[in-house]
Amino acid sequence: MSEIKKFWQNYINGEWVDAIDGGRIEIENPATGQIIAEVAQARQSDVDTAVSAARACFETRELYNMRPTNRGALMFEIARHMTEMADEIALAECLDNGKTLAGGKNEALAAARYFTYYGGLADKLEGRMIPLGADYVDYTIPTPFGVSAQIVPWNFPLQIAARSVACALATANTVVLKSPELSPVSTYFIAEACHRAGVPKGAVNILCGYGHECGAALVSHPDIDHIVFTGSVATGQSILRAAAERVIPCVMELGGKSAGVLFKDADVDQAINSTASGIFSHAGQVCSAQSRLIVPKSLQAEVVEKMAAKAKSLSIGPGIDGHDLTPVISAAQADKIEGMCLAASQAGAEAVSGGRKHNELPGHFIEPTVFANVAPNMTIAREEVFGPVLSILTYDDPEEALALANGTDYGLCAGVYTKDLATAHWAADQLVAGQVFVNEWFAGGIETPFGGMKRSGYGREKGQEALLNYVQTKNVGIRITAGGGGRPGG
Repeated sequence: MSEIKKFWQNYINGEWVDAIDGGRIEIENPATGQIIAEVAQARQSDVDTAVSAARACFETRELYNMRPTNRGALMFEIARHMTEMADEIALAECLDNGKTLAGGKNEALAAARYFTYYGGLADKLEGRMIPLGADYVDYTIPTPFGVSAQIVPWNFPLQIAARSVACALATANTVVLKSPELSPVSTYFIAEACHRAGVPKGAVNILCGYGHECGAALVSHPDIDHIVFTGSVATGQSILRAAAERVIPCVMELGGKSAGVLFKDADVDQAINSTASGIFSHAGQVCSAQSRLIVPKSLQAEVVEKMAAKAKSLSIGPGIDGHDLTPVISAAQADKIEGMCLAASQAGAEAVSGGRKHNELPGHFIEPTVFANVAPNMTIAREEVFGPVLSILTYDDPEEALALANGTDYGLCAGVYTKDLATAHWAADQLVAGQVFVNEWFAGGIETPFGGMKRSGYGREKGQEALLNYVQTKNVGIRITAGGGGRPGG
């Protein structure tokens, strides 16, 4: 099978439905530039319907009153259906997102794993008893917020949607999720899996629309209680302004300009391979990409030569053919990346590999790019490119290296390449980042908390810690004998 369904509806209140006004959005294959499908285009009225369904489901307390172990079993059933559809999901991820078929299959299995992981935690989120002495019983209850609005980005829509939907269901919140208009198809498989598993109607609603219409309507909706967003800093700021109007709690996973610091004792070849994975996977369209490599001046020539050779060895082409470097998501994104590369060259950086669009193929491809002679004040060293573009910077002493790594507005990830355990611990402690990788970029997994510091956002996704972002603590204090008045506490 080399095609996907031609039209995808929104999933609202347990039913597949067209947009109320009949609007549709065309979906492009980034590897060819051809239109491959259409999806229903949600606007304000569709958002209203979805939020109303989510609110009604939450108010029934069906998820909340369910025995947590049964809620977990329901999530295991979602995972089973996701796994059964893995090959279909892989094709969708390949055709509307540009991933390889293997990468798409990994996305499907990772999404299923989120539901089993958090399904297994559904009956382990506990309150506590607080001793107040004789005559009192006091305890806490982790309670859901209510209706969770979730907006996922176009680079890993399925996996990012799965991690937030799974957390919401495990904690008995209901969900309205906006899929990305550039690559929404894989998220509909979550809706299908929920439908097949028998998730209560209205508990999970998935729709697609443009950010300025559907997204803005969702985050400013008066019946939303909680917001989860992954995307750019600028969009995150806009959402936070809307959230501030109603004092809505948010989980924000924003941009990154993550650096790997290579120390003199490191295995250079291993660091080159790890860096290549960190920056060229999914054409660099990864929030946690290793977009900077900071090296000792004494190793600069060797690292630049080997990094350029590694980049030039990568095959470029459609993911469906299994190439190393797949397309970026759109023509606009390709233009933006190339523009930043040209500006970097004009500023004095040297493109030792790539630096331009790959125009020999249809679709939207960027050459794997490595810049040397990058100064820390250059835009290419400070701002997120979101493409297959690596900047190599140099340092004289370790303190300078960490200052360079910490010298941007972002703090999502950081990396350390060294054979010395003491150096690894020292650097990991000094780096300002929500996640630090040592000798392997992307080390970790679904079990490890993920999120940013500084302008890379706040709150954590993944791991047990993520569940705490989906509940609020309710305290219950009981006087169990007659008499006496309570003491006000705020």
